[in-house]
Order: sequence, then C-alpha cells, then structure tokens
Amino acid sequence: MSAATDDGARSESQSVSAFIRQHRSKLAAQLCEWVRIPSVSSVPEHSIDVERSARWLAGSLREIGFPVTEVWETGGHPAVFAEWEAQPPSPVTVLVYSHHDVQAVHNDTWLETRPFDPQVRNGRVYGRGASDAKGQLISHLWALRAHLAATGRRAPAVNLKFLVEGEEETGSDHLSRLLDEHGHRLGANLVVYSDTMLWRSDAPAVCLGIRGGVRARLTVRGPHRDVHRGVIAGAAVDPCFELCRLLGQLREQDGTVAVSGFYDDVDPPSEHERAAITALPYTDRDWLARTQSGAIWGEPGYSVLERVWTRPSIEILSLTGGDPTGPARGSIPSMVVAELSVELVPGQSVEKVSDQLRCWVAERISPLVDYDLAIAPQSITGYRTPEGHPAVDVLAECMTQAFGQAAGLMRNGGTGPAAMLAEKMAPVVFFGTGLPEDRWHDSDERADLDTLCRGAETLALLWPALAEADIGPH
Repeated sequence: MSAATDDGARSESQSVSAFIRQHRSKLAAQLCEWVRIPSVSSVPEHSIDVERSARWLAGSLREIGFPVTEVWETGGHPAVFAEWEAQPPSPVTVLVYSHHDVQAVHNDTWLETRPFDPQVRNGRVYGRGASDAKGQLISHLWALRAHLAATGRRAPAVNLKFLVEGEEETGSDHLSRLLDEHGHRLGANLVVYSDTMLWRSDAPAVCLGIRGGVRARLTVRGPHRDVHRGVIAGAAVDPCFELCRLLGQLREQDGTVAVSGFYDDVDPPSEHERAAITALPYTDRDWLARTQSGAIWGEPGYSVLERVWTRPSIEILSLTGGDPTGPARGSIPSMVVAELSVELVPGQSVEKVSDQLRCWVAERISPLVDYDLAIAPQSITGYRTPEGHPAVDVLAECMTQAFGQAAGLMRNGGTGPAAMLAEKMAPVVFFGTGLPEDRWHDSDERADLDTLCRGAETLALLWPALAEADIGPH
C-alpha cells in the first residue's frame, strides 16, 4: 500500500469514527424506538407487532437510501429484504443476515425497566431486543450512514443485500423455503451473519463459527390421571422420579455426555485456533461475573471457552410436572415433560445425534412408564467459516482499526441457521455486537453503546475493504 493510499484509508477511518461519535445519541434513540415494538415471535398475540417491526425496519432502510426494500410474507412472521447496488456495480455482493423478532419476557423479573420501555443508563440501552438482535442491526444502519458520509459515495462500495427474518427465535421455520423461493434475488459472494457476540468490548475477536442444535421434548407418563399420594405412594411409579433418574444419567460425574457415540463425529478446532482462543484475556473470576453462571464445570481436557464454543453438550431447559405454580395438591402427577437442548458442533449431524438420543432413552427408561421423545423439526447443524477464507482477515483488520485493539479469534456457543445460509447462498462470516454480559433471553437485556458504535465503525470500514478483496465467486 502506498503512503497516499495509507493516508486516505486513515482519513476515511477517522471520518467514520467522528461521524459515529457525533451521532451516538441518535443511534441510541433509534434503537429505543425499535425496541418499543414488542416483536415476540413465540406469542400469537404479538403477531401484529412482529409485522410492525418488519415495516419499521423496511422504512428505516428506505430512509438511508436503499432503492429496494420489501416485506416478504413467509406463511409465518414476515422477513425484510433490501438491496442496493454499488455504482458502478461491484463484483462483490454481500448478503447481511439477522433477525428482528425477540424472545418472550417475564415482566415481573425485569428490574431496570419494563421489557418494552427501553431506557439508556450508564452507557447501556436496556430492553428486550436491545442486543439480540435489534442493536446489531442498528449498528448496520449507522455503519451505512457513516460509510456514505465518509466516502462521499451515493451507494455502498459493494452490492449490498439484507435479509432480516422474523422467526429466528422460534427456529426459523420458513427460512429454508424463503431462501429457495427467492434464491435468484439473494445470490451473493459472502454472507455476513449478524447475530453473535464479541468476546469483550476491550478485546474484540472475529467469530469463526457457531454451534447447531437439536431440540427435543421428552414426555413420561405414569398413572392414568393425577392420583392422591395417599392412595398409591410407594406402590406405583412416580413419573417425575423416573424422569429425574433418567436425566441424571445423561452426564457423567465429570460433565462428559454419556450418550454412546456422541463425540464420534466432532470436528475439532485446529491447534492454531485453540491457541488463539487460549490467547484471549480470560479469568474464571471475570467469566463468572460477566455470565453470572455461579460455578464452572464441564468436560475435562478443555478450557471454559473451548467447552462453550467448540464442544457439544446436552442441557435441560425445563422440567414440568405436578403443580409447578400455586399450592401443591398432594397428588402424584400422571405426566412430566422435559425440554432438552443438544448443542452440536461442526461434524455432527442432526439425524445421527437424534438417533443416538432415541436409542439412549429407549435403553434406559423404566418399562413401568410410557414415554414419547419428540425431535423438533427446526434442528440445525453447526457451522464454521471455511479455513483460510480471505474475508476473515479483512474483517479482523477492520475490527482492529475500529476497536483500537488487535482482533483475536473466537467462536460462539449459540445456534442459528448459518449452515443453511452457507449451503444455499454463500460462505458465512460472523460479526455481531453482543457481549456475554448482555443477558440475551433473560431479564434486563441490555446493549453496550460503546460496543454498538465500535461495531458500526467496523462495518463502515468493512464494505470498502471487501470491495477491494478477492473473496470468491458469486
């Protein structure tokens, strides 16, 4: 790079940073405006709010300058599509994926604010969706504004497309069909997936992959109806007891998953990636404070971050039986239900792991009860960005400039349809503005404004950088 080119890039970076700093309060205000729309996809009463959220986003994209913005009906909740061609057209087309729906809330557990009455306090925006994932999309909106202002362009440096679905929090039920029906309009060289976390605001890291997941519901039935304990206690099987006994065998004492063959197809990270994860600033004390997880435990031979990002797991999300609310009636319940989540990593298949779980339950459950194990159709595989993909280095450089710290490498422990997007569209790279302490899916969800702004700076630098990169065919 010549001195003049280097000076130009530095000037553009400074202009981007100045623009974002100048508009920080507007960024926060726009995020609050969007968070006020309770776009909870899992609650039918909020269907109209998910529709409003989609139209809010389409209008905001239109205001920035997107000549094409559309709300796509899916048979479920709507998705938003937008397209803006570079002038002159670029050989690089980027598809940005994210979601505008949010998780359900328990109003009585929120302390900082009501879930959809967002507040800005101490440099954070509080409210459902502030981080997951409306905040991430707000960073994209202001990144585009900054990119255009800093460069004087009338269109982005790359051909840019957005696909923002409204069903991610319920399993992306209609995404596959949407990709098939609109594939001719969604074609791209690269997918930028914005529904992930950074490591720390002062230690950015490029995410290389996410886990997949199998959701399962295990129902165990004992008596034909709820029966007073004084009638049958000690003479009949208690389905709650049997389910707990069974689930207690899912993990060995050291945390290893006990399902036969569970680890057989795991694609381990390279030594380079393991070293990069080890190099991230980490202490147990910091981890426990940020995640509020209470204790550290898990599969031996791997660090905490390796367990969360690169290893599979099985978790119990809920147990329901008897009288979970109100006074107990003193009855042995007829039925108990457990919701299970199997976290998959690249190499593992949904079908094989599902079969392994079915066989494990069938071999160990008591013959005195009836049971049903239902595997959710929304199960998805894990994904890792292809080794050596040039977009990773480009993104790392842009993050380094924006955050003022050398970007490391990481993965994310959450799940999402990255593998589907890669299979049907293009290779996927990840960039999100969430943090482990943002309380995704929990009460008092929040987003750090400094991180949102640094994220916007990163993306504003990314588009012209990708325009100059050789990132592969369309």
